Amino acid sequence: MRILYGVQGTGNGHITRARALSTELAKANIEVDYIFSGRPGDEYFNMEPFGSYKTYRGLTFATRDGQLQFFKTALTNSVLNLRKEIKSLDVQDYDLVITDFEPVTAWAARLQHKFSIGIGHQYAFQYAIPIEGSNWAAKSVMKHFAPANVGLGVHWHHFNNPILPPIIEPPFDNTPVQSRKILVYLPFENLQQICNWLAPEKDYEFYVYHHLSAPQDMGHLHLRPFSRDKFQMDLASCEGVITNSGFELASEAIQYGKKILTKPLHGQMEQISNAAALKILKRADVITTLNPAALKAWLQKKNPAPVRYPNVAAEIVQWIINGRREPLESLSQRLWNSCEPAIAFEQRDRVLVTA
Repeated sequence: MRILYGVQGTGNGHITRARALSTELAKANIEVDYIFSGRPGDEYFNMEPFGSYKTYRGLTFATRDGQLQFFKTALTNSVLNLRKEIKSLDVQDYDLVITDFEPVTAWAARLQHKFSIGIGHQYAFQYAIPIEGSNWAAKSVMKHFAPANVGLGVHWHHFNNPILPPIIEPPFDNTPVQSRKILVYLPFENLQQICNWLAPEKDYEFYVYHHLSAPQDMGHLHLRPFSRDKFQMDLASCEGVITNSGFELASEAIQYGKKILTKPLHGQMEQISNAAALKILKRADVITTLNPAALKAWLQKKNPAPVRYPNVAAEIVQWIINGRREPLESLSQRLWNSCEPAIAFEQRDRVLVTA
């Protein structure tokens, strides 16, 4: 079997999910070609699992100080260039196309009538899950940005729909937790504003990952450049996580049983909805500004119990190898029953969002 796998590269969460799947695809001796789009090729890091991957410009979004900039996003993206990239990508020699909300591979498969599977958090939005901050434009993006013949949506809860648990790598269980160590990942926020916000809380050690060329320590503030391995070690050993409302890091924090303080990206429906879901599930405190009082209150909270997810990546790969014969509803229920603790379904009809 030969697969073309497209990954949206604007955020590291998509890449983290693809990393977990790449491990299982390699174990199954499946030939995979990877495509990444959404950021310049020299901005990717720790990409060894993906071999000789290719990058495309694709589509991306512009942010400033924690807010989506619609006008700059429109100026940054080129529909004509996107059409050119889609037309230049030949998918005929592949048995299957997988897209993690990546538009070039998704639309190339659609236009060349090649079967495709969408894997990612965005594909959960076709069902009745917690949604806030939505409008016509946001709905259109979710529906048309990276279409697929079958969408495997992932979320922190099934919400009584055939959604799968998060696709994440196993935790580092043998790493001791350091009291009062806090991991901070707010890449869309202004770094100086983050430091000013954290500085008064001198009883805590904050490890802040941001767009830096080298590490820097300023007392209890430890600034770090992006690094997959070091980030994972700090996540395993920290007491809590402060982050925007992206899906993947929150999934890892829930698996570890870390408390979460989350600030959704203003104007980004997916992140606003994620924050709402985390609040409903009692897995995070939500802030809309870098509020000192909210930070102080959250730091004093205890950690919740962890949720251990099954190896969803391995199950998906086996599902593909078996010809996708198991109904999605059955696969979903089986995986949620495998969680620790199990997350059971209610006996009621599911709802598919069509609007």
